[in-house]
Amino acid sequence: MARKIEAALRHAEAQGWRIEIGGSHAWGKMYCPYNDDQCRCGEFCITSIWSTPKNAGNEAKKLKRLVDNCTTHKAKTEETAEGKE
Repeated sequence: MARKIEAALRHAEAQGWRIEIGGSHAWGKMYCPYNDDQCRCGEFCITSIWSTPKNAGNEAKKLKRLVDNCTTHKAKTEETAEGKE
């Protein structure tokens, strides 16, 4: 199951998210590359990565969902797509 979390972290890095190891009770933290005021009030710009989640598969899905649902990334992707048309 740890492979699923590793895959989710690789996905995040490919989208520009920064992964830092360390923290109080977490294995590390994931930082959004945009971190702007419009991005859901900055609420999801930083998230903890737990070393012993109850369900590694669900934790991996959560991390991937956070990356994929970034409102700023979606807006920039749409702008790029419109510019190519």
